[in-house]
Amino acid sequence: MPILPKAPILPKALAGAIAGLVFGLMAGPAAAAPCGGDFTGFLRGIEAEAASLGHPPDRARAFLAGARQDPKVIRADRSQGVFRKSFIEFSRALISPSRIDNGRANARRHADTFERIARTYGVPAGVLLAFWAFETDYGAVQGDFNTRDALLTLAHDCRRPDLFRPQIFAAMTLFARGDFDPQRTTGAWAGEIGQVQMLPADILANGVDGDGDGHVTLKTSAPDALMSGAKMLQALGWRAHEPWLQEVTLPATLDWSRTGLDTTLPVADWARMGVRGRSAPLAPGLRGSILLPMGRKGPAFIAYPNFHVYFAWNKSFVYVTTSAYFATRLEGAPVYDPGNPEPGLGPDAMKALQQRLAARGHDVGAIDGILGARTRAAVQKEQVRLGLPADAWPTRVLLDRL
Repeated sequence: MPILPKAPILPKALAGAIAGLVFGLMAGPAAAAPCGGDFTGFLRGIEAEAASLGHPPDRARAFLAGARQDPKVIRADRSQGVFRKSFIEFSRALISPSRIDNGRANARRHADTFERIARTYGVPAGVLLAFWAFETDYGAVQGDFNTRDALLTLAHDCRRPDLFRPQIFAAMTLFARGDFDPQRTTGAWAGEIGQVQMLPADILANGVDGDGDGHVTLKTSAPDALMSGAKMLQALGWRAHEPWLQEVTLPATLDWSRTGLDTTLPVADWARMGVRGRSAPLAPGLRGSILLPMGRKGPAFIAYPNFHVYFAWNKSFVYVTTSAYFATRLEGAPVYDPGNPEPGLGPDAMKALQQRLAARGHDVGAIDGILGARTRAAVQKEQVRLGLPADAWPTRVLLDRL
């Protein structure tokens, strides 16, 4: 089964970024369809907004005919329990032997497509295979939510309307091209479509006809989906033919306060401090950050510039790290050394920690029991202040000290 709640954090932040590029001048018309209130009135506002954006009224009416709210979409949007798992729990749950075997089989099956991708976009096969696996189990499970209704439901909901409203009009444009059926197009609960789960604005901006049939069909064409995903990564800043993540070994004397994504140093500097690649030399000439997803006693990686592109695909720290690591496995890296991490905090204790961090003035985002990037940064600052090993891994000792 694919990981379901990929999108609750941000159903591809890149969707917001690309939507901003495609619909960047929509701020004025968007006011015509505010969130909340009567859904029928909301649809009338959407129809008026569509006209202001140049969509013919009859097309907008045809697109919206029979539209309804989907309560299952809201329930899915509020469910985020999977992201409360630690990196080791999460990665072991998602990276199964069958996913690795299927990934390698798909690499062989679509070798020509991956060669074109590497030549055109500089994105390695393992990176796309990992996304393909986690999003839809290589196309097997793409979601059965009506895409139009999902987008309308999320745009009507007042939690993140500005993210989803532009997607409605992007889908309307795809409808005009004959590439979207409001009644039958289905996908993930957050409005994503196809084998690598792209939102309509992403498809408009980065869709590629990989199989040469004259259409961008992300649901049924693996070449279309893979090449579109690669183009999207390139648009988000992927640096061709560079690594993204590498497992490392660290000296016990390392200054832990210099670890984390907020500190980036030349690889040569890390090497002088005793950082070594576990199975291959560090990439020369690049900069990187030392990533300790479970603290100084757990797995350790160096994150290169391409790693940050992952956060434009998904904002979840544990998802990003797992996906990036899985990509390295598919490219031949060994299983990581789990080490012996200190026990972490459960959801309730994590919420208590976030509350105490927020009370001290740290921006940890929502008090949700999820160890995200902002909570990690706040943890590290407090560890420094309290004289604890500053590895950004929250423990009971830190909670008690706070």
